[in-house]
Amino acid sequence: MKLRLGLIAGLVLTCSALIPSAAFADDAGPYKLLKSVTVGGDGGWDYLHVDADNRKLYISRGNRFDVFDADTLAKVGEIPDTNGCHGVAIDPISGHGFTSNGRDPSVTMFDAKTLNVIQKITVTGRPDGIFYEPFSKHIFVESHEAPNETIINAADGAVLGTIDLGGEPEQGESDGNGHVYINLESTSEVVVVDPTAMKVTARYPLGDGEGPSGMGLDAKNRRVFSCCGNAKMVVLDADTGKILTTLPTGNRTDAGTFNPDTLEAFSSNGDGTLTIVKENSPSDFAVEQNVKTKMGARTCALDAKTGNIILCTALFQPPSTAPSTAPAGENGRPRRQRPRALPGSFMILVVGKS
Repeated sequence: MKLRLGLIAGLVLTCSALIPSAAFADDAGPYKLLKSVTVGGDGGWDYLHVDADNRKLYISRGNRFDVFDADTLAKVGEIPDTNGCHGVAIDPISGHGFTSNGRDPSVTMFDAKTLNVIQKITVTGRPDGIFYEPFSKHIFVESHEAPNETIINAADGAVLGTIDLGGEPEQGESDGNGHVYINLESTSEVVVVDPTAMKVTARYPLGDGEGPSGMGLDAKNRRVFSCCGNAKMVVLDADTGKILTTLPTGNRTDAGTFNPDTLEAFSSNGDGTLTIVKENSPSDFAVEQNVKTKMGARTCALDAKTGNIILCTALFQPPSTAPSTAPAGENGRPRRQRPRALPGSFMILVVGKS
């Protein structure tokens, strides 16, 4: 996710009337915005993660992770000193959690039950996305700078090696059987990685899909759902890379997920929609619904226990009309002043079937 913090990536979102896709939100479908809870707190945001077993919800807030009860949404703790944090990964076997801290750069290893920090692991690159890979029992840490992928042993935190992916990675998923799929935003493709050999084994171009970020994976039916920056979801055969279909989504997606119980893929979009794609069969896919969420809710996570989708955002100040005092951009023009989140307005959203 290049546009990381909520004070940057979600802040152009006050111009909702100018964004066509939000107008196509369909609340007549099975999903609804069930709950919106203002929890406040300073800082931007990026990835969310639901630890369904321990019933914890993790949300990055720039210099810390706020941790909430996944059922009540009450804050239960935080993981401090995670400078420039982006994501969390949980190893259910060891009970260790890991945060990606882009500005140190480092990874914080902690106890997923107590939230106590175990150690801080120094890594190279700029840690961003992160996920647990169950086949190798390793933690995959993604960076927009070389090295693109750092592999950590989830049991003891040892850095095992790095992988050159040939591009800037975004979200990744594992099939649990020796294949990892990672979106490359800079090259508009999905790469396949052998998690034990720690090498790229295949590259899948995304056709009309550009700048992929979010991903969902149907491991059983071997389908990859790549959510792209040009408002498209590309569905691939996980074994061959063949493009099966390309479907429209909302704008400014930054995350995605897949529910294997309902065979639905989700794309969370900063324009205030959550696009849901139904897998009717391994060869038949359709947009089931565009749920109206709230502007800026560009990241999401699946609660595997309830089937709900969790998102977050804030309310924003209108953009300033005063001349910008920021340094000029690469084209020599003044940089546009972006609106800021209203203090105390940060909120958690819950989308599910009513």
